[in-house]
Amino acid sequence: MARATQQADASRFIDRIDRKAFPCVGAKSAAANDGIDFFEAGDLRDGDADERLLRSLQAFAVGAADGALFVSFIALFPQTPRLGEAAFEQALWQRLQALHELDARDYDWDDSVSDQPDSPRFSMSLGGRAFYVIGLHPGSNRRARRFHCAALVFNAHSQFEALRGDGRYDKLRERIIERDAAFAGSLNPMLAVHGESSEARQYSGRQVGPEWQCPFSAGRAK
Repeated sequence: MARATQQADASRFIDRIDRKAFPCVGAKSAAANDGIDFFEAGDLRDGDADERLLRSLQAFAVGAADGALFVSFIALFPQTPRLGEAAFEQALWQRLQALHELDARDYDWDDSVSDQPDSPRFSMSLGGRAFYVIGLHPGSNRRARRFHCAALVFNAHSQFEALRGDGRYDKLRERIIERDAAFAGSLNPMLAVHGESSEARQYSGRQVGPEWQCPFSAGRAK
C-alpha cells in the first residue's frame, strides 16, 4: 500500500508538470526523459526519514554524471500539513540543516561552490555534489510552486554550468520567466540570475527582502 501511495503521489507530480501551461521547461524535459528520481518521506517538519532520504540522495549524487542535463531528485513529504510560507521556509531549512549534518560525517562540501549561504557562489551540497533546491508546497504564493504536497526538488548544480557552457542558460531562463509570468499573472521577484546573488534566497519560494538571513550553517566533515 505504501508503495502504491508513493507511486500515486509521484504520478500527481508528473501530471502537473506535464500540463501545457506549466512554466518550467526544465522540469518538463526531466519528466519527458524519465530523469526524475522520487523519494517519499513523511512530514517535512520531522527527521524520521532523514537517514533513508540522505542515503538515496547520496546515491543519486554519486550516480549523476557530471554535466548531465534535466535530471532531478524529488523528495515528497505528503504527511506535511498545509503550511504558510514562513513555516514552510523554516521546515525546509531545518531539513537541509539536518541532512547536511548527517552528510558531513562522510562527505566534504562540493568545492566547486561555496558553503556560505550569503555568497553568490552558494549551493547546497550533499553526497559531495552541489544542488539547487526548490521548495514546493500547497501554501505557496507562487502558482508554479503550488503542488498537492510539500516537496524538495534537488537539481544538480552542474546542469547550470553545462547550460552556460553551451550558451543555452540565458535563453532557457528567459523562457521560464516569461512562461511563469503568464502562468501566475505576474513576474516572480525572487528569480535572480544564477551566480549573481545567493540562490539560498530562492529555495523556499517566499519573497524576502535584503535583510533576510539564511538559517543554515555548514561544517566540514571530520
